Amino acid sequence: MVDSIAKTLGAGSGIDIGSLVTSLVEAQYSVKSKQFENRAETLTSQISTVASLKSAMSGFSTALAGLVSGGSLATQVSSSNTGVVKATLIAGASVAGLNARIEVRSLTSGQSMATNAATPAGAHIGSGQIKVQFGSYAADENGIDTFIADATDLPAIDIAQTDGTLAGIAAKINGTAGLGLVASVVTDGTGERLVVKGPNGADKAFTLTATDDPADPGLAARINAATGTDGMARGSAAADARVAVDGIEFRRTSNTIQNLVPGVKLELQSVAPGTIVTLGTTAPTTALQQAVNDVIETFNELQKMVKAATDPATGPLARDPAAAELQRMLRNLTTTNLTGATDGSPASLASIGVVTNRDGSLSVDAGKLAKVLVANPAAVEKMFANGGTGASGKGLGAALAAISVRTTDRTYGLGASEARYSRAQTLLSDEQSRLADQQASTKTRLTQQFASMDSRVAAYRSTQAFLTQQVDAWNSGN
Repeated sequence: MVDSIAKTLGAGSGIDIGSLVTSLVEAQYSVKSKQFENRAETLTSQISTVASLKSAMSGFSTALAGLVSGGSLATQVSSSNTGVVKATLIAGASVAGLNARIEVRSLTSGQSMATNAATPAGAHIGSGQIKVQFGSYAADENGIDTFIADATDLPAIDIAQTDGTLAGIAAKINGTAGLGLVASVVTDGTGERLVVKGPNGADKAFTLTATDDPADPGLAARINAATGTDGMARGSAAADARVAVDGIEFRRTSNTIQNLVPGVKLELQSVAPGTIVTLGTTAPTTALQQAVNDVIETFNELQKMVKAATDPATGPLARDPAAAELQRMLRNLTTTNLTGATDGSPASLASIGVVTNRDGSLSVDAGKLAKVLVANPAAVEKMFANGGTGASGKGLGAALAAISVRTTDRTYGLGASEARYSRAQTLLSDEQSRLADQQASTKTRLTQQFASMDSRVAAYRSTQAFLTQQVDAWNSGN
């Protein structure tokens, strides 16, 4: 209705009433509209800046936590002979003062069994049932190994006639849960052989006992312990790893051991009776030096963001208390006691050569840092250790995590600011919608008023034209 009226406005008066109405409405609401636009831009900038600061702070904390958990900043374990045993630090462990002597007397292995006689490829050998029993071998008085079964009750393996080839039997063994056996078929120039390998460890020796299906015999002759040229025979024996630590022998079922030397993972590489491998430690001086520089670089990037955000003249968060709190916490980071030490040893970033510049950024006194790393590397290492949670005394990672938690807090931190700005943005959007409705209503009202005026002007002009014609007619009659 309004649009159709607007198209005809001015027809009677000759005035561009459409433009006039638009100008009048804009003049009436322009100040308020501009205020809303400016406020919307401010809120958008505030929300975006808050999100950026939260992300940057969380990223800083997470990156350092990842670096610490990786173990590269902790004292490393060294082995005098990595060809016999490799030694590495278990993440999060401390090996200060480590000095151990390792002798590898044997490696762990699993028992293997194989069929004696070869079978033509794909040949059917029979069906029935195979029973597996785990245990260990012990030599009797004559030196003959005797199998001693344990009490474990294992599921039987049913071999149907359709499974009665070596490949079918291997598939059934591998597909039976709870056994831990690995079966395969090996082919050589004489045919196929079934090979079965058990788990590592002396107590994981095993036997296979087959019973025939009377209607399809032959399975037992191939599987049961060898008699003559038939059946299966043991290859390698099940054995434990035997490792002497400082002269005391221990047995393990894996060649990777994490519970012999505290904080150290041992990887046994080869058997070397009589060869003593010495374990020691190496301070991560280079890694710590690089870590300090990386922390300073990241800190400066974050500090630059915070400084811009809180700039009194141009910062979108100039009057935000949470942003000011973040700035204060970052400023105090260099003097925070990160180790809890009270004996005068280096405990803060400032004490190892981290300097706060006049603009709030940090720099490193490389000479002082180098001296501290030589004189007391353990103190610097402790600063980067994962000591738990807390703003002080638990390491730099914990201090940054505490700042990050405070920053993202939805009650007092930037999380609360973000929620507050978002609510304000929603309210502003509602006010803008109401203002738009008012503008539309005002435009409709003015358009209708001017349409009525234009109609009257048109009527007056029509009357004027009629009267003019009459006067002209009267004058011409004279």
